[in-house]
Amino acid sequence: MHPMIKPALRRGWRDRQTLQYGMAPAHAVLLGPVTDHTAALMDLMDGTRNMDQLQEEARRLGLGPHIPQQLTERLATAGLLDDATADREASAAISDRLRPDLASLSVVHHAPGSAVQRLATRRSARIQVRGAGRVGTTVAATLAAAGVGQVDVIDGGDVEPWDTAPGGLPPHSVGSRRDAAARTAVGQWRDGRNGNRARVGLVLITPRDGADAYAPDPRTAEPFMETGTPHLYGGVAEATGIVGPLVLPGITPCADCLMRGRTEREPSWPLLVGQWRTANRRRTGTPACDIALATTTAGILASYALSYIDGDGGCTSGYRLRLALPHLLPSTEQFTAHDECPCGAASVHAARTGSETAEPHATMTG
Repeated sequence: MHPMIKPALRRGWRDRQTLQYGMAPAHAVLLGPVTDHTAALMDLMDGTRNMDQLQEEARRLGLGPHIPQQLTERLATAGLLDDATADREASAAISDRLRPDLASLSVVHHAPGSAVQRLATRRSARIQVRGAGRVGTTVAATLAAAGVGQVDVIDGGDVEPWDTAPGGLPPHSVGSRRDAAARTAVGQWRDGRNGNRARVGLVLITPRDGADAYAPDPRTAEPFMETGTPHLYGGVAEATGIVGPLVLPGITPCADCLMRGRTEREPSWPLLVGQWRTANRRRTGTPACDIALATTTAGILASYALSYIDGDGGCTSGYRLRLALPHLLPSTEQFTAHDECPCGAASVHAARTGSETAEPHATMTG
């Protein structure tokens, strides 16, 4: 191991003996008391020395032989330490363009070498995006730019002027086939890699008409429910950005659960949704989709998709994030699995609830 204090975290002295790594509260860590000699040894943890060499440097600084091991353990526990030699093959495959993403992953994931491992996982992942409008294509291009190995975009028809967006379909693609134009937009971020043919690990349902994200049709998700494929909804409905829910088939509430639950609370809900879908088929005007809102929604969708691929759990599983113009103050809508839905998520939820205990959970604060 070649210990390296994560360079992504900025360092500053809070007082004569207290060091702070990281600026924002979410990832900032305080260390103390830190002596001048200990600080000098930490400065040498730049990935160029192994533990034996650090032992020699500690002796030169007048520190005990046990200090390097204790210090590296302490730094690793605090999430400040990386290993410069972790997975050399995977590290060598990371392009310079992805170095900022690697640095960010090193901040989020504490274990030494975990950032490189997660970028390698992204490289082997395959995500499908269904819908190539302002939100969908921007999401797809963002995922490819973040290192996802294969991003497929599915849609029909031709590109309209209102489909274009910075980071998505460019203006010169108007009139082209949507799927072909989206593939071109995504392909420029693939670092020249050939797409892998792995099984689709996640589907993003990003309809150009946001009504289908706000009130998702269970029939659209039937293929994914049958194959157990996780899928995440997102889009812009009028002046509201929609992110979620993430559906883990048989585990978390699905589109059918949403429809059944809303219908119980509002018996007129199916009538309303039916009229919206009919109006969509007959639409002659241009649907509302603020460009800044679409870009924000796409960014959040891409971030949640990456978090799922990275193994951080199911962000937005069981709930939906809504961002309404003009202030974009987020609100959330929680969903529960419906007892009568054939997806079976309600039984899983009941089993989990029954196994919970009243024991408190230990927490760590930095």
